[in-house]
Amino acid sequence: MSDYIADETGPDAAPIERIEQLLEHFERGAKPRSKFRVGTEYEKAAVDRRTGRAIPFSGSRGVETVLRKLADRYGWEPLEEEGRTIGLSGGRGEITLEPGGQIELSGEPYETLHEADEELREHVQQIVTVGDELDIAFLGLGIQPFSPLEEIEWVPKKRYGIMGPYMAKVGSMGQRMMKQTATVQVNLDFESESDAMQKMRVATGIGPILNALFANSPLSDGKPNGYLSYRGHIWTDTDNDRSGILPFVFEPRAGFADYVEWALDVPMYFVKRGKTYHDLTGVPFRRFWKEGASGLRATVGDFALHLSTLFPEVRLKQYIELRMVDSQPPESMLALSAIAKGVLYEPDCMLGAWDLVKDWSLEERVRLNAAVHRTALATPVRRYRVRDLACELLDIAEEGLRRQQRRDARGETEAVYLERVRDDARRGRCPAEQVLERWNARRRDAAGLVELTAYRLPAAA
Repeated sequence: MSDYIADETGPDAAPIERIEQLLEHFERGAKPRSKFRVGTEYEKAAVDRRTGRAIPFSGSRGVETVLRKLADRYGWEPLEEEGRTIGLSGGRGEITLEPGGQIELSGEPYETLHEADEELREHVQQIVTVGDELDIAFLGLGIQPFSPLEEIEWVPKKRYGIMGPYMAKVGSMGQRMMKQTATVQVNLDFESESDAMQKMRVATGIGPILNALFANSPLSDGKPNGYLSYRGHIWTDTDNDRSGILPFVFEPRAGFADYVEWALDVPMYFVKRGKTYHDLTGVPFRRFWKEGASGLRATVGDFALHLSTLFPEVRLKQYIELRMVDSQPPESMLALSAIAKGVLYEPDCMLGAWDLVKDWSLEERVRLNAAVHRTALATPVRRYRVRDLACELLDIAEEGLRRQQRRDARGETEAVYLERVRDDARRGRCPAEQVLERWNARRRDAAGLVELTAYRLPAAA
């Protein structure tokens, strides 16, 4: 997850005197449609190429060494905490670390996915080049497939030292989420409060379809785990106060105030002053605002930091984040961004996607969201299967991208990024099913699975 950094001189620095300041925080995120961009965040597990086990953070073949080599060779600026390199800045986007050493590229927001593709290709070229020198592979999977939880070294970021113990208290799988899972996330702009809530409503509504289409985490602890998206299942008992489907987004009159009211009652992790994290685990933000804690008074920046520690399927900050999808191989990484851009940046297409899911009850949504973790595209939903809805959703996304007419040097529209997942949907086979098939064909060989799922140097564009 990217670290939120407060503006110590602007509105973020102001003490919270009235709830309108929190609404204004979201309102400052609104943009005209001409300035809409799409940002993508790409996480991947780093493993020993021969065994598939997670590499440590420390040591000559650890994640920290990977970061330092990237900095030395490609001009990134190291980000440090207490003398340890825990991230990189200064290139395209920012490179951060998840708690178990998963390496994330937090991509720049781009006008077109063709620009994002160039960024991703450059990133893959850099990490694969460094990884090959260290006999390290980066996997296009939604979960670390072989290392058990206790074997994975914690990244020594102060925030994780607070979050980890708290996660163990509030759910059975929170530390699994932190140390083993990997995702791809998409960040979208909005032009108004009503536009933001409509996007959240539709994105949350189609969330189970997206989870099924991209399910890619069937192996963990060295064996099949009984799920196609085990990463998705892990979120069902991580910390239910701050995750899952938000029921209020389906209310016709939902607005920023509803999100604020929900966020105020979610227990906090911490606040930050300078470089110091203050542990406030378990304290609802509303209480911190009204009463203070540890001698501190709540600021708008504290609330913005708190927002970055909430984990619903679709998250609202000064932009909207889609968070429900397993990490993918590089050739499929931009497919979620393509669906989101085609569907949610075209008003007619957004309404078309909503038509697919608008009649479901909240109970159906929750039930389906859990069911697709096991059966993905084969999951029944009323008289259909999720596969049928996924194919329709892809048609809608392709139409949206066709209307936008953003072409690359070869004349391809952004619909080119849908091709692989469109083939999967038509066959009714998610990535996880293909991984299991290959795993069994290779006689459950770790090195063989790494070979099949590892990032490779990108072909020339």
